[in-house]
Amino acid sequence: MQQNGSSGSSGSDGGGSSSSRERQTVSFSPLPAATTRVRRFIQERRTLPLPRVMVVFSAAGDTEKPSDAMSGSDAAEDDFRKPASPAPNLAVSKPLRSPLHTQEQDSCQEFPEVICLNVGGTYFTTRLSTLRRYEDTMLAAMFSGRHYIPHDSEGRFFIDRDGTYFGDILNFLREGELPQRDRVRAVHREAQYYSIGPLLDSLEDIQPLTGEKVRQAFLDLLPYYKDNLERIVEIAKLRAMQKKARFAKLKICVYKEEMPITPYERPLFNSLRFERSDSEAKLFEHHCEVDVSFGPWEAVADVYDLLHCIVSDLAERGITAEQQCIGVCDKHLINHYYCKRPIYEFKITWW
Repeated sequence: MQQNGSSGSSGSDGGGSSSSRERQTVSFSPLPAATTRVRRFIQERRTLPLPRVMVVFSAAGDTEKPSDAMSGSDAAEDDFRKPASPAPNLAVSKPLRSPLHTQEQDSCQEFPEVICLNVGGTYFTTRLSTLRRYEDTMLAAMFSGRHYIPHDSEGRFFIDRDGTYFGDILNFLREGELPQRDRVRAVHREAQYYSIGPLLDSLEDIQPLTGEKVRQAFLDLLPYYKDNLERIVEIAKLRAMQKKARFAKLKICVYKEEMPITPYERPLFNSLRFERSDSEAKLFEHHCEVDVSFGPWEAVADVYDLLHCIVSDLAERGITAEQQCIGVCDKHLINHYYCKRPIYEFKITWW
């Protein structure tokens, strides 16, 4: 019995050992790679990586064929492997106004019916329709709403111009009134600045501008007139500074005839222009020993008219000039011919 029991027990032990060996074999069998990876992460107390998720967006209405699904997923996988670029900022921001836009918005001004002006520190009040009376003027353009006009500290529209004669400009725009004679030249300059054509035409038809047009027509015959005038001023200034004097004297020749003639020739030539051969003309060519020379010219205006122009133009520049005839050139030319051009002495006083 004991033997049987022992044998039974041994048999049972043998059976148990075999089953245990089977359990050992099962328990220590090689685990899949995924399970081993999970156990390693658990032992190291690390978090498991999240699975990769690929999202593919397609436009509405676009359909993929089943045959293209695999190729599309492969292409998407290749794109997924590429380094991701930073996502663009999709926030919608309000567009900023450019400086040009701001200037255009500010330039479009709306004006009241009554306009207050500050012209160089002088205040004026007028109607908007008065400033816009003539379309082709500078004032009409300024108050058309297309341009920006600055304001002073009190809100008046500011024009950076001397306002002494701006009242005359407004009087003409209001009712066509013209300035007094002593203000005509100054108002004419202001009308040129503001480009008021009707006012310019009206001023040029009255004195003294009408006489100035006739005078200028005569001076146009002497294209060197302005240069000679500048030369007179420069020579007189230099001589006065050298001599430390209050005035300076110059010799100026003013002659009308085209060529110098003697009193014996004058009765033979009654016209303003007489003809000589080229060889004879060269014999009469010479320069008088003077500082400045004016002439010749062909016009009814004579020597005294030109002298008046010289003195008055110097007076316009604040220079006092006196003149008197001191004789003629009297230079011998050929045979019995002598130069008879008149010589005038100009006295320029500086103070």
